[in-house]
Amino acid sequence: MKVREVVAEDFEAVAALLNPVIRDTAIHFGTVPVTAAELREEWAAAGPRYPYLVAEIDGVFAGFAKAGAWRSRAAYAWTAETGIYVDPAFHRQGVGRTLYRALFDACRARGLVMLVAGIALPNDASVALHEAVGFVPVGVFHRCGLKFGRYHDVGFWELALDGEAG
Repeated sequence: MKVREVVAEDFEAVAALLNPVIRDTAIHFGTVPVTAAELREEWAAAGPRYPYLVAEIDGVFAGFAKAGAWRSRAAYAWTAETGIYVDPAFHRQGVGRTLYRALFDACRARGLVMLVAGIALPNDASVALHEAVGFVPVGVFHRCGLKFGRYHDVGFWELALDGEAG
């Protein structure tokens, strides 16, 4: 498995992975499919501050992990929110753990201290992945997302990159 920084050409594969999740599940709270061009623009706007990584297995796109701004006020600059998606063809092959470990290193290198992950509930597989790589649960926002005609809870997990507990 190879993990590397995303390049502009990767966003066709990123969009192809995300769009079924957006269209068919409540895992992602987007409601309109995304284009590769939109994703490229978001990535370019984030600049070098936040890492965006892809995983390949035998040259085939297997998934991605990214960090982005958690909140907009200056005091939050050292905290990032993560996102990770693995192609179903590569589930249970260590892609998520490998991507996350590489993302943690890339975030540390950029001076980030705390990572936050929001998970639409229920999602046992995502909870298991996040906890396996060191995220700890910090709370649940109830009924905060409306998708497919019903409200969904979102659990939040955190990971201190500097090893200090919350």
